[in-house]
Amino acid sequence: MNSKSQFQLRLHGILFVVLFLLAVGLLAVLAREYPAQWDITRNSRNSLSQASIDTLKQLSGPVAITAYATQHDPRLGDVRKIIREFVDLYSRAKPDLTLKFVDPSEQPQQTRAAGIQANGEMVVEFQGRSEHLTTLNEQMFSSLLTRLARADKRLAFYLDGHGERKLNGVANHDLGDFGNRLEAKGFKIASLNLSLAQDVPDNTSLLLIASPQVDLMPGEVEKLNKYLAKGGNLLWLIDQEPLHGLRPLAEALGLVLTPGTVVDPAAEQLNTTPTTALGAVYGRHPATQGFNLVTAFPFARQIGTSEGKGWQAASLVEVAPQGWVETGKLDSSPAYDKNRDTPGPVTIAVALSRSVEDKNQRVAVVGNGSFLSNTYLGNGGNLDLGLNLFNWLAGDDSLIAIPVKNTLDTRLELSKSAAAVIALGFLIGLPLAFIATGIVIRWRRRKA
Repeated sequence: MNSKSQFQLRLHGILFVVLFLLAVGLLAVLAREYPAQWDITRNSRNSLSQASIDTLKQLSGPVAITAYATQHDPRLGDVRKIIREFVDLYSRAKPDLTLKFVDPSEQPQQTRAAGIQANGEMVVEFQGRSEHLTTLNEQMFSSLLTRLARADKRLAFYLDGHGERKLNGVANHDLGDFGNRLEAKGFKIASLNLSLAQDVPDNTSLLLIASPQVDLMPGEVEKLNKYLAKGGNLLWLIDQEPLHGLRPLAEALGLVLTPGTVVDPAAEQLNTTPTTALGAVYGRHPATQGFNLVTAFPFARQIGTSEGKGWQAASLVEVAPQGWVETGKLDSSPAYDKNRDTPGPVTIAVALSRSVEDKNQRVAVVGNGSFLSNTYLGNGGNLDLGLNLFNWLAGDDSLIAIPVKNTLDTRLELSKSAAAVIALGFLIGLPLAFIATGIVIRWRRRKA
């Protein structure tokens, strides 16, 4: 081989190396600009469902996620890594979805101001609306995004003018804190005085009646019955007080209102009074589907329904399985009287529905108004239950139902010693075997 041939071979080699490096660089740029992934799990559990992707397409604007998580959790481990990997599934489909972390131990004031209750809780913000997320799964997160994507506000009126609990009130018995949360969820709340208003407005998503303290005038009750007859949605919170003129409304709904106060001995185990009924059993209904938080209802009353009114009734909350409905005088140590009291369990909340002029009418009746008051809203799952009721009454149970993906792939559990053997075999043993094989082949070729 002459010098010219050697030069050509070297030039070919240099060109090959240069072209190879250019190709690698081009592939790196393409991989960064146009990332692609393939989920080879059996049920694609590492990918978003098409329903979630469609939800992200509805969000025309940036989504900001703030995760309040420590660097390490004794029970969960690296919480931030878990959150980051989960959010990455969404950020790949929506690049303007951002995530930032706040350490609750380093920023306690900011954490308290945000109302954070658990390590790893996230606050998701979109166009001035925000929601909290504590359960990290696709079903919950995509449903949350769907609610945030809802541009139109639901108009919720609360009956006023008779000493009712107000959705914007600051007194202990009022519902102002709950009203603030409703506004953050996209509801628009307003008072309604039927002594001044001609009728309940037609654009009302739902009407709240929360424990009036004086009697309504017959004309006001007639307007309520007209609203109900036209298919209006209603949330009625009934305390121990008299109905104050609302007996015709109760009859139209087919309600059976048993006198007495629910006594729950299980409440004493949680250092509270036995007149605080604890809700832990919920009916099979869209408003309580998957709901498993304990709720507290001070001085609750039993709510029943009768047949023949055209309503489909469903139990929502059942309390006091070991308790009773006390019809006598309450004292510091109430006792069950089998001749007078009604044994538990006791239903204190029901949902009613029927079809009116091709419209699905919805009514919820709860035998307690205090559970959403400023005093008791933070107890257990009271807030969550209240929001569920409002969302159901406003028709928002039709939000995307993201299917929960079950883990179908089989797992291989290895001990530390087995994992170490496999690692050493692949990292050391296998390369040494290849090297030894190459040496043997080269030695045999030279010998031949």
